Amino acid sequence: MDLPAPLAWLVDEAGASAAPDRFLAELGGRLLADGLPLAGGALTLAVPHPIITRRTWLWRAETGAVIEALSFAGGPLGQAGRDWLAELGPVQEGPDGRAPDSPVLGWAGTRPFGPAEAARLRQAARFAAAPLAALAARAALTALLEAYLGRRSAARVQGGALRRGTGETIRAALLYADLRGFTALSEATEPAAVIAALDAWFDRVAGAVHAFGGEVLKFIGDGMLAIFPVTAAPAEACEAALRAVVAARAGMAHLDAGRQAQGLPRLPFGAALHLGEMLWGNIGAVDRLDFTAIGPAVNLVSRLEGLCRPLGRSVLISGAVAAETTTPLVPLGEHVLRGIAAPCTVFTLPDA
Repeated sequence: MDLPAPLAWLVDEAGASAAPDRFLAELGGRLLADGLPLAGGALTLAVPHPIITRRTWLWRAETGAVIEALSFAGGPLGQAGRDWLAELGPVQEGPDGRAPDSPVLGWAGTRPFGPAEAARLRQAARFAAAPLAALAARAALTALLEAYLGRRSAARVQGGALRRGTGETIRAALLYADLRGFTALSEATEPAAVIAALDAWFDRVAGAVHAFGGEVLKFIGDGMLAIFPVTAAPAEACEAALRAVVAARAGMAHLDAGRQAQGLPRLPFGAALHLGEMLWGNIGAVDRLDFTAIGPAVNLVSRLEGLCRPLGRSVLISGAVAAETTTPLVPLGEHVLRGIAAPCTVFTLPDA
């Protein structure tokens, strides 16, 4: 059966589109080349994410550019796309009767669409249903994996890194942070309040890590391991990790002030930074894996954080990080770390 070029593409190739933005741009360009008077297009997908409820991609026919808009609250699924398209011209969306979370595909014209043109767009929407369902499923899987694994680890897992024992050695600045006195707090506090305190703590420290390009690898009870991979000069990763620690301390100071105003105890914490190599990959049982990091650098940074209490400091920095940064640091001498053969040269921030 001979099909118009856009429909043939939807049947034969669209299911392999790399991402929703490429699907929208490809389909828009093919419809435009087929004579439809398009000014732009919009595609909206619902995503299972703790914060983001939907993602909308917006394509402008004049430039071919695609931008993305995120929605964080309720409302009709395709509203962001409709609003944007209405600024470009008359709007035509796909057939009604979709499930509540089905993809929403719409187009704006440079002029009102004629009956035949509107029929062609509706037909394209029907042919697009199958590849859009596949794209939506992949987007949902990506959102779930990123929420639980982090962006870099999720990409590795989706790329096929699923066998136990597979991984790669990477160099990174590592940050390990841990609340102090959390066991006593949890024993004297209602579970709901404990969870709220943990969430507030992780919001501040993980938010600071993400703000400076790092990635949270693991939440460990009331602790957290994060990395800042070395992609250029090691100094860049170390500086990013230091800035993240400074931002986390500022966030926790603000949180503690609010807690004290409510008669709640402060949430003191310790944090340690180190630079080194680690094995990043799959570890676990045959049928239950964890995508995580192991190695001497991980051991050292966790042991270094354990010195925060005896040294009376909230931030400790290894000599490996200190050698890569121009940030003023205070030397604290060499210290033996439990389970680590060689003593570690330790530094701290002037006000930590």
